[in-house]
Amino acid sequence: MRALRILLVLAVVLGGIFVGVDRLAVAYAESEAAGRVKLSGARSESIEVDIKGFPFLTQVAAKRLDEVDVRATGIQAQAGDRKIRVGELNVTLRDVTVTGDWTGARAGSAHGTALISYADLTAASEREATVAYGGDGKVKVTGSVKVLGRSLTRTVLSTVSVVNGDTIRFHADEVPGEGIPGVEDLVRTRTDFESTLRVLPGMKVEKVEPRPEGLAVAVTGTDMALAG
Repeated sequence: MRALRILLVLAVVLGGIFVGVDRLAVAYAESEAAGRVKLSGARSESIEVDIKGFPFLTQVAAKRLDEVDVRATGIQAQAGDRKIRVGELNVTLRDVTVTGDWTGARAGSAHGTALISYADLTAASEREATVAYGGDGKVKVTGSVKVLGRSLTRTVLSTVSVVNGDTIRFHADEVPGEGIPGVEDLVRTRTDFESTLRVLPGMKVEKVEPRPEGLAVAVTGTDMALAG
């Protein structure tokens, strides 16, 4: 009986040591990965990595990680012919395979949400339009046009939608015409627009949701290069 108790104590102690070592290994790997992950070459201000799964050391031996959460801030993305700043991207990577001597990696699948502020949307606009939150799932778009020699500024509530998995479309629900022929069409040349959004190479835009803090863009991808 005494020998059994000793074995049980040793098992608990050794198990605790293994868990401790495993967690230390995860912390070290997350720190290293944060410095190496490049998310398909996209530039970003900072990256945080959270490796899921236990035990971690068996995943290391297999060079395959079940799930990795990545939070990147200040990503330089592409919107049409212009650069656009993505304030924050939270993405979950699954089936991550490490290549070479831990110098490269690929994710079997990825899904997440990119948040773009209205100030950054305005800065990237090709129509000289100002974009803001409109409430109730809408955005406000303000633009100015010349009518009969004078400047006419109008703010409209617009619906935002996704076209072909890579393009975001802004379309005014209604434009005050002021009873002047052609005014609505003129205003729409400023307030209605669409732009191809490339958050990360290989990722599709699934849907968009206007929020008070910015435009939330749901993205997905497969077979994505992470580093190397």
